[in-house]
Amino acid sequence: MLNGLQPWHLIILVLVVVLLFGAKRLPDAARSIGKSMKIFKAETKDMKGEAAEDKDKPAEDAETKALPASTPQAAGTDQQVADLQRQLDELKKQQAADPAQKNAS
Repeated sequence: MLNGLQPWHLIILVLVVVLLFGAKRLPDAARSIGKSMKIFKAETKDMKGEAAEDKDKPAEDAETKALPASTPQAAGTDQQVADLQRQLDELKKQQAADPAQKNAS
């Protein structure tokens, strides 16, 4: 007796899958699996490419790699973020006050 997969095993497997998922969902599922595999292959190629590039580059200190140097531009960006946060807080206060005014009318 062979323990291999027989053709009738495959037929039963296909029938079970069709019954479970339905004929309408199978093409969409196959399409999404194909897209996922394509993305996975692209990411693994990118990782292999980065590994090859890392071998070519001289080694840097871990601290230098982990933390970028502070620049005046970063300080300006922090100020912009703080300003935007302040504006957002003001808008939230205005929105909270608007329903109270509508209910009073």
